[in-house]
Amino acid sequence: MSIRRMVCTAALALATIASSQAVAGAAEVAPTYFLSLGDSLAAGYQPAHGGVPAGDTSEGYADQLYASLKVNEPNLQLVKLGCTGETTTTMLSGGRCTTHPEGLSQVGAAGLFLAQHPGKVKYLTNDIGANDVQKCASTGSLDVSCAINGVTTLSTNLPLIVGALKTAMAVSGNNTAAFVGMNYYNPFVASYLNGFNGAFLAAVTSLVTYVVNTAEEKTYQAANAPVADVSSAFQSYDFFTFKDLPGTGPVPAPVYDICTLTYMCSVGDTHANQAGYKVIADAFAAKLTSATPGLT
Repeated sequence: MSIRRMVCTAALALATIASSQAVAGAAEVAPTYFLSLGDSLAAGYQPAHGGVPAGDTSEGYADQLYASLKVNEPNLQLVKLGCTGETTTTMLSGGRCTTHPEGLSQVGAAGLFLAQHPGKVKYLTNDIGANDVQKCASTGSLDVSCAINGVTTLSTNLPLIVGALKTAMAVSGNNTAAFVGMNYYNPFVASYLNGFNGAFLAAVTSLVTYVVNTAEEKTYQAANAPVADVSSAFQSYDFFTFKDLPGTGPVPAPVYDICTLTYMCSVGDTHANQAGYKVIADAFAAKLTSATPGLT
C-alpha cells in the first residue's frame, strides 16, 4: 500500500471516529426539561419594592428549584408557562397568558410542549387556584358568596386541568415525568396586626384556605401526584406558636412568616419575596424525590 493511500485511509478512519464521538457527545448532552405551570407564583412575580419595578422575575420558586436541580443535571432546561393573574378557568380556556403560541391556553401550551418533546420532560410542577378565591378578601373583609363560588369553580376546574395534563403526558410519551402540585399559604393572616376585626379576618380566611388546600390536595393525590406542602412550610395554621416580629413584638407563627416571607405586611402585596420563593422551592424539592413517574 502506498504511503499516500495509507495516509488517506488513516485520515478516513480518524474522521469516522471523530464523527462517531461527535454523535455520541450530542446524545450525551441532549436536553431534558423542567416544565413549570401555574399562576404568578410560578412566574416569579414580585411587586415594586426598593426601587425595583413590579413584574415577573427570575427569582421565583421555579427558578430557584431549577437552579438546585441543575447542579446535578447540567442538561436540564427550565420552561416557564405560568403567568400572573391566571385562574383555573383561564388556565383551561385561555385569555390571560398572552405569550403562549397561537393564543393557546396554558393547558394547551403545556400539551403542545409535551407533544414536541416526547420523553424529554423530566419534571412538571403546577400551582393554580389562588386567584379563584383571593379576590374575595381583597377589600379587607371576606365576601362569603364570592369565596363559595371560587372554591366551587376551583373544585370543578382543577380535576379537568390535571386530567388534561395526564392525557397530554400519556400521548406524548412523557409518562416518566415527575408531577408535583402545590397547596397555598394564606397572605391575609397579616390582617391579624389590625386589631380585633383584622384578627377575625385572619381566622376566617384561614378556614377558607384550609378548604381550598383540601380541594387541591385531594385532586392531585387522586392522580397520584404529591403535593408540595407550602401551607405547612409557612406554618399557616400554627396560631399557638409565637415569634418575635421586629418592630411589632410577639405574633403567631403564620403572621410572622407572612410578614417576613411575602410583601403583605410591607406593601400589601400577597406575593412571596425571594426568601419566600426559596421556601416554596424547598417544599417542591422535598416532594420531587417521592413523585411517582407520570399520573395514574
